Amino acid sequence: MTVLVKICGITTVEDALMAEEAGADAIGLVLYQNSRRYVDLQQAIKIKQVLSQDTLCVALVVNAEKDSVNSVINHLKPSFVQFHGDESPDFCHQFNYPFIRAIRMREGLDLAHETAQYKPMGGFLFDAWHADQYGGTGEQFDWQRLPSQRKFSLILAGGLNSENVAQAVVQVNPQMVDVSGGVERIAGTKDARLVASFIANAKSIS
Repeated sequence: MTVLVKICGITTVEDALMAEEAGADAIGLVLYQNSRRYVDLQQAIKIKQVLSQDTLCVALVVNAEKDSVNSVINHLKPSFVQFHGDESPDFCHQFNYPFIRAIRMREGLDLAHETAQYKPMGGFLFDAWHADQYGGTGEQFDWQRLPSQRKFSLILAGGLNSENVAQAVVQVNPQMVDVSGGVERIAGTKDARLVASFIANAKSIS
């Protein structure tokens, strides 16, 4: 089975359709105002409406209030909510809604302890650590820190692009790869050629 591909940080209907046409399995919508790829809820709804039923829609939130998350769930109805901040296990589980838990790979992180606390139906997304940014940094972490034997779905993010994604799939064997800045010329605007190349290279590994 080939790896699934998520194109994150989609900001327009046009980019969503382009990514889907190129073979993306999932698109990510960033509902975090400090991100350069932020979309508000109304724009997110417009983007989701053009997607086929076969394309997953992931709503990324960062340290959002409970009411805000409920609003995203009730109005957007994403396939998954992606908790990408410092949300506690209790916070993530209280919604009884499918979610992805992002883990930023800071130094000294006890990965076994961290993954034991959450039960994300969509799996764990591993991203590079940055003290001031929650994702979208374009930085890569050491993939050897990830367990080869695991009992959860693994989504690999952080500094991926069309040139290194095939190697990442071979080395990590993730269920999904996630890219944002690696398929952009300008933050928030996807490049069709880079998107197509990334997806093709990722899926070339079976």
